[in-house]
Amino acid sequence: MASPQGSRAPLEFGGPLGAAALMLLLPATMFHLLLVARSGPARLLGPPPYLPGLQVLWSPRMLLLWLTWLGLQAALYLLPARKVHTRLAGLAVAEGQELKDKSRLLYPINGFQALMLTALLVGLAVSAGLPLGALPEMLLPLAFAATFTTFIFSVFLYLKALVAPASALAPGGNSGNPIYDFFLGRELNPRVWSFDFKYFCELRPGLIGWVLINLAMLMQEAELRGSPSLAMWLVNGFQLLYVGDALWHEEAVLTTMDITHDGFGFMLAFGDLAWVPFTYSLQAQFLLHHPQPLGLPVASVICLINAVGYYIFRGANSQKNTFRKNPSDPRVADLETIPTATGRQLLVSGWWGMVRHPNYLGDLIMALAWSLPCGVSHLLPYFYLLYFTALLVHREARDEQQCLQKYGLAWHEYCRRVPYRILPYIY
Repeated sequence: MASPQGSRAPLEFGGPLGAAALMLLLPATMFHLLLVARSGPARLLGPPPYLPGLQVLWSPRMLLLWLTWLGLQAALYLLPARKVHTRLAGLAVAEGQELKDKSRLLYPINGFQALMLTALLVGLAVSAGLPLGALPEMLLPLAFAATFTTFIFSVFLYLKALVAPASALAPGGNSGNPIYDFFLGRELNPRVWSFDFKYFCELRPGLIGWVLINLAMLMQEAELRGSPSLAMWLVNGFQLLYVGDALWHEEAVLTTMDITHDGFGFMLAFGDLAWVPFTYSLQAQFLLHHPQPLGLPVASVICLINAVGYYIFRGANSQKNTFRKNPSDPRVADLETIPTATGRQLLVSGWWGMVRHPNYLGDLIMALAWSLPCGVSHLLPYFYLLYFTALLVHREARDEQQCLQKYGLAWHEYCRRVPYRILPYIY
């Protein structure tokens, strides 16, 4: 189905009706997960134990706390960074992909420093008496504050895009339907001066907030039971590694679909600011209320699974990023490639000769390792694995369509040479 007037891109996510449904379904799912994780049965598919009233969800103090958190991360984002070819004390400025008007935006590469400084500030605050272990009891009103501010923020983004030049608009968020465009996002890189809203939200408040919520769960478990469980330690460690890796390799996000193709509207804003911290921390939330015994032999196997997933994930992403920066780099110079009409080369050996999306395979293996410490008696901790599988399969289909349009016959040849999409010999 072709979109009306504005964009020529086909409508995704079921068009305006699907977009409207998702704007209701995603927050409802997030609150459902928060409620059932603390309930006794912890049934993923059952009804929540109760429906909280507005007096439970709305708290001016939690709204202020949430805005303070966003303000802190914004201040850390604005830390000085210099344009250099290599990292200098971890600070750098990177150029984004070429835009329609042939310009390139600059992005600060200091996300890992933001993580370290946040850890330092939280450590000092806890030493001074900050009751971080009380955070788990605040998740419902905090999630409500995040959802509320995301809606307000998305209205701002939509209105801002109305006065943006045509060259600044995203390929797919300008159908002419306000509901669909509000959801998908009209402007590709909305900025106020040099502050890039999409880039800031992509890796900063949500990912670091996820780690903080996990830590709060660990601290409350220590208060309740004398010490954190081995399962809680594993979940915290695995997910901290994932977040730290994302922020250490922050520059790589500049070539992802979120940054280069998708507009910034409710879909990404809610996903980055609310869905990630309050949903991705589900395993830690579950373990706080449903402790699971875990012996060293089983824990060792789970660690091995996570290590295998991380090895595939990091190896594939590093190989791709190295090749994009310098195809003559000795680490990738011997890899086989397919030339394209655009002048670029498609990797057809190494990790990218195994499956078309080896990084997704690593991601899913790690997702399994994050869930296994929670045992196998409940489906709830495996929600992330189920959701992420659906997300990556959908994203892979979008990737395929874009690559086919971009590379044409070369992409057909690549698909012939590498027939499996994510899972070798299966999918």
